[in-house]
Amino acid sequence: MTTQNSTPEQDRETGFMRRALGIAQAAAAAGETPVGAVIVDPATNEIVAEAGNAPISEQDPTAHAEIRALRLAAQRLGNYRLTGLELYVTLEPCAMCAGAISHARIGRLVYGASDPKGGAVDHGPQFFAQPTCHSRPNVTGGVLAEEASAMLKAFFRARRKKRPVD
Repeated sequence: MTTQNSTPEQDRETGFMRRALGIAQAAAAAGETPVGAVIVDPATNEIVAEAGNAPISEQDPTAHAEIRALRLAAQRLGNYRLTGLELYVTLEPCAMCAGAISHARIGRLVYGASDPKGGAVDHGPQFFAQPTCHSRPNVTGGVLAEEASAMLKAFFRARRKKRPVD
């Protein structure tokens, strides 16, 4: 449903990002950093794969939401190249995830909150702007950024309160 001041495309983006935020909330409930990712086929608006952060539970430093969603999508489609698909993620991807997004040939990346410290799309190494980058997705940042940022801040605030004081 289109609101008075939004376009159908903005409503579509918001809908998929809300789905990613729900996945991020589930990751937080499991003790993981609240990041969620959803991969969509723009031709059909079908969700191909979705995942939340799980490095702690999977004991795998590469188990970021984006990597897990890319793996699931590749397995589901039977192809490691996810050409033309869209990836919605609640936090600006890090360098590892940006590299995987490039290698997967994702057509469009939509992210929520910026990550000045660990992000690699609009911050840090700006991976997709590098001449050695093989495939560059179209990038839209800031979709539901305030909600994504608030979720992350609340998660880390609660973790700091649980730490014993030395």
